[in-house]
Amino acid sequence: MRFRDTEINFRMGNEDNKDVIKNRKFANEYDEMTLEREDRGNFKMTIMPGGWSSSEITVIMGQNGTGKTSFIKIIAGQLKMTTGTELPKMNVSYKPQTISPKFPGTVEELFHSKIKTFWLDPQFQSDVVKPLKVDQLKDLKVQDLSGGELQRAAIVLALGKPADVYLLDEPSAFLDSEQRIECSKVIRKFILNFKKTCFMVEHDFIMASYCADRIIVFDGEPGVNTIAHPPMSLCDGMNKFLKLVDITFRRDP
Repeated sequence: MRFRDTEINFRMGNEDNKDVIKNRKFANEYDEMTLEREDRGNFKMTIMPGGWSSSEITVIMGQNGTGKTSFIKIIAGQLKMTTGTELPKMNVSYKPQTISPKFPGTVEELFHSKIKTFWLDPQFQSDVVKPLKVDQLKDLKVQDLSGGELQRAAIVLALGKPADVYLLDEPSAFLDSEQRIECSKVIRKFILNFKKTCFMVEHDFIMASYCADRIIVFDGEPGVNTIAHPPMSLCDGMNKFLKLVDITFRRDP
């Protein structure tokens, strides 16, 4: 049996804010949209109307092949919708699902070239860099990093870019359980403190439940015809997702 050095405090007040989230108006909205991709075997995705607000994290959940990454790329402006009103051009920071380390220098040199202002900021160092232990990687070559080290560096790089909307595609990939908990705390604190918006694609149930204010559930036949439901509260979203994948989940107090 292993005893932790520090306690884990999970947010359990989701039932209390269920009606608050449901009745809170979006600062930015989008209408119903569709995306058809012939390069993916005539894949079609319908996105129901929704929106987003500042100081909120929307977690995107669904089975593989339902279009979660495509939805993120639409917000990032990398994919054009087939029908529907185009989203306004936004200042976004995007951490992709697949990270390809091409920078030839060290981690510190990478951050100096990409996010120098934030990297040298003491607040950013204490709130983001040190909790993720990326300061310990600064002298390592970027191309020599392991999967988990690369993921943590990519998260710091994404959060270090000035943006209104942060798009994080599977930030838990390659991270162990302790790192995922710390990563959840870092992302949530950053988004709330700087009053930003975050869309996060996530498969890790604990990380998703810790971070999410709202949840968008993707449903349908993977790779063929899918639908992105409107953003809903954490409780409703989790229950809908679990029902879709035919899983019963009990969480003890």
